Parts: sequence; structure tokens; C-alpha cells
Amino acid sequence: MRRLLLSISALTLGASAAHAGGLDRSGQGIGVLFESGGFVELSYGMVSPNVTGTFGGAVSSGNMAPTYSQFSLGVKTDINSKLSVALVMDQPWGADVSYPTSAAPYPFAGTTASLTSQGLTAIGRYRFSDRVAAHAGVRFETLNGEASIPSLGYALDVTGDGGTGYLVGLSYEIPDIALRVALTYNSPVTQTLTGTEVSVVPASFDVTTPQSVNLDFQSGIAADTLLFGSIRWVDWSEFEISPPVYVGAAGGPLVSYDSDAVTYSLGVGRKFSDAFSGSISLGYEASKGGTASNLAPTDGYFSVQLGGKYTSGNMSISGGVRYVMLGDATTEVIGADFSGNSAIGVGIKVGYSF
Repeated sequence: MRRLLLSISALTLGASAAHAGGLDRSGQGIGVLFESGGFVELSYGMVSPNVTGTFGGAVSSGNMAPTYSQFSLGVKTDINSKLSVALVMDQPWGADVSYPTSAAPYPFAGTTASLTSQGLTAIGRYRFSDRVAAHAGVRFETLNGEASIPSLGYALDVTGDGGTGYLVGLSYEIPDIALRVALTYNSPVTQTLTGTEVSVVPASFDVTTPQSVNLDFQSGIAADTLLFGSIRWVDWSEFEISPPVYVGAAGGPLVSYDSDAVTYSLGVGRKFSDAFSGSISLGYEASKGGTASNLAPTDGYFSVQLGGKYTSGNMSISGGVRYVMLGDATTEVIGADFSGNSAIGVGIKVGYSF
């Protein structure tokens, strides 16, 4: 039963983190560490949001959230019966903003912004027994950012020098019923971003990506049927992007959040044959109220995801689609109303056991 159920457990895709709290993109998952034996997986996801609002009840913003893609790679191997190691490459944080210029006279027409990241995490896991294990690792992250706000005459173009953090966690398993609970703490990572503001002014400032805690769980609930889910807390209230010129002119950070974010997921997977498994899962993040940034004008979400996995020999191919209903928000400063918005994410994951 354990072997059959574990073949279901990795059906969710990297794209499933789309529009979680703040700039969260990958969810910093370490699922590859729990695969049996040697394993490598490659994931690709694409998210297409539709986020529009109105100013003054009449002037439309146009769709300000362009399509973006996600990539991740994970490799895991066993050193011996107790010790295993994994290497994970992902894109943990990100943002894409592009208000159409044709949306004028909308106040932020023509505004663009992007934040890209790369993460590389090395993890080790030591099994004290068949049930109890500990894992820990080190993570290196880089950030790059750009912004252009024509209505304010402001522009930003910066590159990060990279920063290092760590993760540490515990897991508990009952192999006979495919039960596993894993708790992981991810430390904050600080790095210095340098470049220019308003095209010519040198800029240098620190950004600290937030600490977080992931609780992942799964359990067999019937023959060939698995219940799985996660809870993720991210300390967004301590995060900000504060370029000096912008702060001096606006009196506050370019990006910040008043509240932390807690996201939940719960799903069921089913093995239909030796070759095919399927799953359905729900995701939720509560709205926080108050006003939202004009660069991120949504508040919370509810999502539904369908997944499927085909296995042949040592190779598996997983695919999924996720529909996200984005929470309504009123933006700061201009009071624009963003409501009835959504996103669709699709993804594919290829895995190989060796």
C-alpha cells in the first residue's frame, strides 16, 4: 500500500503557488527529498492572470497582470540507508505588472514592474528510525528588479548580489499507511540590490526575503487513495522594498505588506491503475482587508486544481490545471476597485527514478 500511495503524492505542480501571499511563487517545497532512491524531476508551469479594476467607477485599468512562467529542478539520492541528500533549483519569489498604456487616463497606465529570483537549495535528511527523521540545508537566492511608473516620473533597475539562508525541519512517517507529516522552517535571506533610480541616480539598498514555515502532510485513507495537504505561513509583514529615492519622495517603501500570509491546501489522490493516478485539491488564502498596493491589487484567493500522473517504468509524467478566484481589493492612494478577477495555471512535471 505504501508504494502505491506514494506514487500519487507528487501530483501538485509548481504553478499551484500562483498568487499566494505576497510575491510567493514556488512555496519553497522540498518534496523531492522524500522520493524513494535516486530521483530527478523537472517542472514547468505557466500562469495566465486576468486582473482588472476601475478608477472612479468608470476608468478601466485594463489587465495589469501578464502571463508568466515558472521552472524548477530537483535531484535526490541516498548516501546510505539513513542519509539522503537533495539539490533543488527554483524561482521562489516573483512579480509581473504591466498596466496597458491604452488604459489612460487610468492613473497608473503604462506602469510596469517585475521581480525575478533564482534559488538553489542543498538539503540533507537523516533517518533516526523508520518513522522519525530530520532535515536541514542551506539556500542561496538572487533577486533582480525593475519598475517604471510614468505618472510619478520614476524608474528603477537593480540587481542583487545574492544572499544565503538555511532551512531545518522534522518529519514523522508511518510507512504502512503512507502517513507523513513534515515541518520545515525557512530562514530570511538578505542581499544588497544595486543599480539606478530615475535612470541616472545610483541606488543601493538591502532586501530581506521573508522567513516561512511549511507543514506538509499526507495519509492513506483507503486502498490506493491518499489525502494530502499543506499549511504555509510567510512573514510578509517584515518584508519591504525601499529604494532610497522613492522613499524620499513618497515617504514610504515601494512594496510592503501590513499582514503575514497563511495559505492552505487540501486534496485527494487516487491510483486508478499501475500506470495512471489522478488528484483534485483546493487552495485557500484569507483576505486581509484594508487597501492593497497598486502593484498587487488582489487580496486572498480560492482555487481548484486537477492533476494526473502517468508512470511507465522509471519515468513519470504529471500534468495539472488550476483555476484561481482572486480576492477583491481596493487599492491605496487612488481607491481603485479590483473585483471578479481570476487566474489559470497549467503545468507539467517529468520525473525519473535511478
